[in-house]
This record gives sequence, C-alpha cells and structure tokens, in this order.
Amino acid sequence: MTHTDIEKILETNSVKPTANRILVLKELMRNSHPVNLADLEIALAPMDKGSIFRVLQLFSEKEIIHVIEDGSRSLKYEVCHAEHHHTATDQHPHFYCEKCGELYCIDSISLPDIKLPDDFKVRSINLMIKGICPKCINNRDMVS
Repeated sequence: MTHTDIEKILETNSVKPTANRILVLKELMRNSHPVNLADLEIALAPMDKGSIFRVLQLFSEKEIIHVIEDGSRSLKYEVCHAEHHHTATDQHPHFYCEKCGELYCIDSISLPDIKLPDDFKVRSINLMIKGICPKCINNRDMVS
C-alpha cells in the first residue's frame, strides 16, 4: 500500500493525514494479525506511547480500526478492511493462544447474525476463542 493510498483512507474517513497518523496506519496495515500498543511503540520508535495511543483512539472513533479485547488485559488493534465504516458483519472471530499469547484472526469463520431490537445499534462484536495454537501444540516443551 502506497503513501497516497494511506492518505486517501484517512481523508475518506475525515482524518487529516499527519505524519504520525500515516506511520501508525502503515504499521497496522503491515501486520497480518492484531497488535497491541507495546508492539506499535517498539515498531514506531521514537514516536512516544501517548502519541500512538491518541492516534489509535482517533482511528477507533472514525471506525478505521477495530479494537479487540482478548482477555490478556491488553487491547489489540487491527485495520478495518470494509470499504466503508465498519459494521458487525465485517468483523471476525479471534483465537488467543494461552501458551504464547499470540492473537490470530480467524477470517474463515463468519460471526453469527445477531438480531437486536430496532432501537439498538451494534458497533462491534467480540468473539474470542481461547486455547493452544498449532505452533505451541507442535512445540511439545510449551504444552502442559
């Protein structure tokens, strides 16, 4: 994805394409799995944690990213790949490995269609599956 493509995504979502915002979005798009703030802080050094967090908050408010609660007390972030603002239908389950702490997107499984009363608006659905990933299962030293 080019610098121009990233600027277009930001502008389409009414976000001014500042240097920090472009860097954060580029890093999020580079990852194949959701990442936490600490991962972004390492990848985007010397940008400070506060600046990264403010960009993530803005991206969440503008529905550019999904914020995932994986149960490890660390929020994870991933880019919304829907053409327009994200909806419950473009979200997918995640698998949290209890051994290595890795979070995997499970794009091949659709979330169930949940019918709420008309006066409710769904903004996100969090389906977290926990267990042991194939990497840890194959590493017999890690499996207990």
